[in-house]
Amino acid sequence: MADTADTARVSRRSRVAKLPPRERILDAAEELFSREGIRAVGVQAIADRAETTKMALYRHFATKDALVEEWLRIVAADYTAAFDRLETAHPDDPRAQILGIARFIADGLPGISHRGCPFINSIAELPDRAHPARRLIEAHKARQLRRLADLCVRAGLPDPDGAAAEITFALEGAQVSAQNRSVEHAGERLVRIVGAVLDRPAS
Repeated sequence: MADTADTARVSRRSRVAKLPPRERILDAAEELFSREGIRAVGVQAIADRAETTKMALYRHFATKDALVEEWLRIVAADYTAAFDRLETAHPDDPRAQILGIARFIADGLPGISHRGCPFINSIAELPDRAHPARRLIEAHKARQLRRLADLCVRAGLPDPDGAAAEITFALEGAQVSAQNRSVEHAGERLVRIVGAVLDRPAS
Protein backbone atom coordinates (compact mmCIF):
# COMPACT_ATOMS: atom_id res chain seq x y z
CA MET A 1 0.00 0.00 0.00
CA ALA A 2 2.84 2.34 0.88
CA ASP A 3 4.49 1.60 -2.46
CA THR A 4 1.30 2.62 -4.26
CA ALA A 5 1.10 5.90 -2.33
CA ASP A 6 4.77 6.62 -2.98
CA THR A 7 4.32 5.93 -6.69
CA ALA A 8 1.32 8.28 -6.80
CA ARG A 9 3.33 11.05 -5.14
CA VAL A 10 6.22 10.60 -7.55
CA SER A 11 3.81 10.58 -10.50
CA ARG A 12 2.18 13.79 -9.27
CA ARG A 13 5.52 15.53 -8.76
CA SER A 14 6.61 14.55 -12.28
CA ARG A 15 3.36 15.84 -13.76
CA VAL A 16 3.28 19.08 -11.80
CA ALA A 17 6.94 19.83 -12.49
CA LYS A 18 6.08 20.16 -16.19
CA LEU A 19 3.35 22.75 -15.58
CA PRO A 20 3.88 26.51 -15.98
CA PRO A 21 4.21 28.40 -12.65
CA ARG A 22 0.61 29.66 -12.57
CA GLU A 23 -0.79 26.17 -13.11
CA ARG A 24 1.58 24.72 -10.50
CA ILE A 25 0.26 27.25 -7.99
CA LEU A 26 -3.35 26.40 -8.81
CA ASP A 27 -2.61 22.68 -8.58
CA ALA A 28 -1.01 23.15 -5.17
CA ALA A 29 -3.89 25.35 -3.98
CA GLU A 30 -6.46 22.78 -5.12
CA GLU A 31 -4.69 19.99 -3.25
CA LEU A 32 -4.15 21.95 -0.04
CA PHE A 33 -7.52 23.72 0.06
CA SER A 34 -9.34 20.44 -0.55
CA ARG A 35 -7.34 18.54 2.05
CA GLU A 36 -6.88 21.13 4.79
CA GLY A 37 -9.37 23.93 4.14
CA ILE A 38 -8.98 27.50 2.96
CA ARG A 39 -8.25 29.18 6.28
CA ALA A 40 -5.77 26.56 7.46
CA VAL A 41 -3.56 26.95 4.37
CA GLY A 42 -1.24 29.91 4.10
CA VAL A 43 0.28 31.45 1.01
CA GLN A 44 3.75 30.19 1.98
CA ALA A 45 2.49 26.60 2.17
CA ILE A 46 1.00 26.92 -1.33
CA ALA A 47 4.22 28.41 -2.70
CA ASP A 48 6.26 25.63 -1.11
CA ARG A 49 3.96 22.96 -2.51
CA ALA A 50 4.16 24.56 -5.96
CA GLU A 51 7.96 24.73 -5.63
CA THR A 52 7.97 28.47 -6.13
CA THR A 53 8.13 31.61 -3.97
CA LYS A 54 5.53 33.86 -2.35
CA MET A 55 6.74 36.68 -4.57
CA ALA A 56 6.14 34.57 -7.68
CA LEU A 57 2.71 33.55 -6.39
CA TYR A 58 1.71 37.18 -5.85
CA ARG A 59 2.78 38.00 -9.41
CA HIS A 60 0.03 35.66 -10.61
CA PHE A 61 -2.54 36.24 -7.85
CA ALA A 62 -2.64 39.60 -6.09
CA THR A 63 -4.18 38.10 -2.93
CA LYS A 64 -5.01 34.74 -1.41
CA ASP A 65 -8.69 35.58 -1.98
CA ALA A 66 -7.97 35.95 -5.71
CA LEU A 67 -6.36 32.50 -5.70
CA VAL A 68 -9.34 30.98 -3.89
CA GLU A 69 -11.70 32.58 -6.41
CA GLU A 70 -9.73 31.26 -9.40
CA TRP A 71 -9.59 27.76 -7.91
CA LEU A 72 -13.37 27.74 -7.46
CA ARG A 73 -13.83 29.14 -10.97
CA ILE A 74 -12.01 26.07 -12.29
CA VAL A 75 -14.16 23.76 -10.14
CA ALA A 76 -17.32 25.44 -11.47
CA ALA A 77 -16.04 25.10 -15.03
CA ASP A 78 -15.75 21.33 -14.54
CA TYR A 79 -19.46 21.13 -13.72
CA THR A 80 -20.37 23.36 -16.66
CA ALA A 81 -18.28 21.16 -18.92
CA ALA A 82 -20.26 18.12 -17.77
CA PHE A 83 -23.51 19.82 -18.83
CA ASP A 84 -21.91 20.74 -22.16
CA ARG A 85 -20.68 17.18 -22.83
CA LEU A 86 -24.13 15.76 -22.16
CA GLU A 87 -25.76 18.36 -24.37
CA THR A 88 -23.43 17.35 -27.19
CA ALA A 89 -24.00 13.64 -26.58
CA HIS A 90 -27.81 13.91 -26.30
CA PRO A 91 -28.81 17.10 -28.16
CA ASP A 92 -32.45 16.07 -28.59
CA ASP A 93 -32.94 14.18 -25.33
CA PRO A 94 -33.21 16.50 -22.30
CA ARG A 95 -34.16 13.59 -20.02
CA ALA A 96 -30.93 11.81 -20.90
CA GLN A 97 -29.02 15.01 -20.17
CA ILE A 98 -30.62 15.35 -16.73
CA LEU A 99 -30.01 11.70 -15.86
CA GLY A 100 -26.45 12.12 -17.12
CA ILE A 101 -25.91 14.97 -14.67
CA ALA A 102 -27.22 12.76 -11.86
CA ARG A 103 -24.79 10.02 -12.88
CA PHE A 104 -21.94 12.54 -13.14
CA ILE A 105 -22.59 13.65 -9.56
CA ALA A 106 -23.04 10.03 -8.43
CA ASP A 107 -19.71 9.05 -9.97
CA GLY A 108 -17.99 11.89 -8.09
CA LEU A 109 -19.38 10.97 -4.68
CA PRO A 110 -16.48 8.68 -3.63
CA GLY A 111 -14.07 11.62 -3.98
CA ILE A 112 -16.42 13.91 -2.07
CA SER A 113 -16.70 11.34 0.72
CA HIS A 114 -12.95 11.75 1.30
CA ARG A 115 -12.44 15.48 0.75
CA GLY A 116 -15.91 16.99 0.76
CA CYS A 117 -17.61 19.22 -1.80
CA PRO A 118 -15.36 22.23 -2.51
CA PHE A 119 -18.38 24.55 -2.74
CA ILE A 120 -19.91 23.40 0.56
CA ASN A 121 -16.56 23.51 2.31
CA SER A 122 -15.74 26.95 0.95
CA ILE A 123 -19.09 28.47 1.90
CA ALA A 124 -18.58 27.18 5.45
CA GLU A 125 -15.24 28.98 5.60
CA LEU A 126 -16.36 32.18 3.85
CA PRO A 127 -19.31 33.57 5.83
CA ASP A 128 -19.13 37.01 4.15
CA ARG A 129 -21.53 36.82 1.19
CA ALA A 130 -19.71 39.77 -0.38
CA HIS A 131 -16.54 37.68 -0.71
CA PRO A 132 -15.78 37.25 -4.43
CA ALA A 133 -15.53 33.47 -4.08
CA ARG A 134 -18.94 33.35 -2.39
CA ARG A 135 -20.43 35.44 -5.20
CA LEU A 136 -18.85 33.11 -7.74
CA ILE A 137 -20.37 30.04 -6.09
CA GLU A 138 -23.81 31.63 -5.87
CA ALA A 139 -23.69 32.72 -9.53
CA HIS A 140 -22.58 29.25 -10.60
CA LYS A 141 -25.38 27.57 -8.65
CA ALA A 142 -27.96 29.98 -10.11
CA ARG A 143 -26.78 29.22 -13.66
CA GLN A 144 -26.90 25.51 -12.98
CA LEU A 145 -30.47 25.75 -11.66
CA ARG A 146 -31.56 27.77 -14.71
CA ARG A 147 -29.97 25.21 -17.01
CA LEU A 148 -31.77 22.36 -15.23
CA ALA A 149 -35.06 24.26 -15.41
CA ASP A 150 -34.60 24.75 -19.16
CA LEU A 151 -33.98 21.02 -19.57
CA CYS A 152 -37.11 20.29 -17.53
CA VAL A 153 -39.11 22.57 -19.84
CA ARG A 154 -37.74 20.79 -22.89
CA ALA A 155 -38.49 17.42 -21.27
CA GLY A 156 -42.14 18.45 -20.98
CA LEU A 157 -42.36 18.24 -17.21
CA PRO A 158 -45.57 19.87 -15.90
CA ASP A 159 -43.79 21.99 -13.26
CA PRO A 160 -40.28 22.52 -14.66
CA ASP A 161 -39.18 25.04 -12.03
CA GLY A 162 -40.36 22.77 -9.23
CA ALA A 163 -38.74 19.73 -10.83
CA ALA A 164 -35.45 21.60 -11.26
CA ALA A 165 -35.54 22.59 -7.58
CA GLU A 166 -36.22 18.98 -6.53
CA ILE A 167 -33.39 17.68 -8.71
CA THR A 168 -31.06 20.31 -7.29
CA PHE A 169 -32.02 19.29 -3.74
CA ALA A 170 -31.27 15.67 -4.67
CA LEU A 171 -27.92 16.47 -6.29
CA GLU A 172 -26.70 18.62 -3.42
CA GLY A 173 -28.21 16.40 -0.73
CA ALA A 174 -26.37 13.40 -2.16
CA GLN A 175 -23.10 15.32 -1.94
CA VAL A 176 -23.71 16.27 1.68
CA SER A 177 -24.73 12.69 2.52
CA ALA A 178 -21.57 11.36 0.88
CA GLN A 179 -19.49 13.87 2.79
CA ASN A 180 -20.93 12.94 6.18
CA ARG A 181 -21.49 9.28 5.20
CA SER A 182 -25.03 9.30 6.53
CA VAL A 183 -26.68 7.42 3.63
CA GLU A 184 -25.45 4.20 2.05
CA HIS A 185 -25.44 3.82 -1.73
CA ALA A 186 -26.03 7.55 -2.14
CA GLY A 187 -25.12 7.54 -5.83
CA GLU A 188 -27.58 4.78 -6.74
CA ARG A 189 -30.30 6.44 -4.70
CA LEU A 190 -29.61 9.79 -6.35
CA VAL A 191 -30.05 8.41 -9.87
CA ARG A 192 -33.31 6.68 -8.84
CA ILE A 193 -34.68 9.83 -7.23
CA VAL A 194 -33.92 11.98 -10.28
CA GLY A 195 -35.43 9.31 -12.52
CA ALA A 196 -38.58 9.32 -10.40
CA VAL A 197 -38.89 13.12 -10.75
CA LEU A 198 -38.62 12.78 -14.52
CA ASP A 199 -41.14 9.95 -14.70
CA ARG A 200 -43.71 11.50 -12.38
CA PRO A 201 -47.07 11.71 -14.20
CA ALA A 202 -48.79 15.06 -14.59
CA SER A 203 -51.47 15.58 -11.95
